[in-house]
Amino acid sequence: MSEKQETKEVALFVTCLVDINRPSVGFATVKLLEQAGFTVIVPDAQTCCGQPAYNSGDKRSTQEIARNVIKTFKRFRYVIAPSGSCAGMIKKHYPEMFKDDPLMLLEAEDLASRTFELVSFLKDVCDYAPEGVKLDKKITYHDSCSSLREMKVVAQPRALLSAVDELDLIEAEDREACCGFGGTFCIKYSEISEEMVDRKIDNILATGADMLTAGDLGCLMNIAGRLHRKGHKVKVLHIAEILAGMADGPGLGEGR
Repeated sequence: MSEKQETKEVALFVTCLVDINRPSVGFATVKLLEQAGFTVIVPDAQTCCGQPAYNSGDKRSTQEIARNVIKTFKRFRYVIAPSGSCAGMIKKHYPEMFKDDPLMLLEAEDLASRTFELVSFLKDVCDYAPEGVKLDKKITYHDSCSSLREMKVVAQPRALLSAVDELDLIEAEDREACCGFGGTFCIKYSEISEEMVDRKIDNILATGADMLTAGDLGCLMNIAGRLHRKGHKVKVLHIAEILAGMADGPGLGEGR
């Protein structure tokens, strides 16, 4: 395979939440990457990125998972995840885990250099913009902690959403605050998590938006679940679904 052909291939790191809970995000991601001119490969051997084990302090299991991920995605020039959380795990925490293992550190750093969160890849690497996508809705965007703080994703999703015809993006107050999900945090500290997501919901409702979107499914599932339990009718979608023109289907927390 020539170098030119290799650079037109991307590997999709599907993520556990997308695979199990919201496959439509994976399909939307493939559609967007193909529109950007790439052939998308989904390696069968991929697994979880190891973040739950990492957050729980299980270093041995996390390293075992990381070794498999590094091996699985070794040949690809670009590795794309529709999740700032999983991309941040690979890009920021894999090298930290192998700091005392020089050979694996090099492997981890190499994969980190090739790993991108979806919207930052589309905007920063591909200079992609959606064409022919129309959505006459008021939308607010949630900045997830990992996307914002680890992957520095701020302007990119807003630039991509601004290219959607008739979409009205309304910024919520305190939009950079955590939604209370935090992986295992919402399980360990459920009462604190509930207070955080309730504050987030109040700010979302104050915008008058019809829809909420973000780039991390964990955050979206957490907020959508709370919205549903409290009887609010804000539709919740991953940003990939909106950019791919797939906003007509059911949102998170709705019937299928």
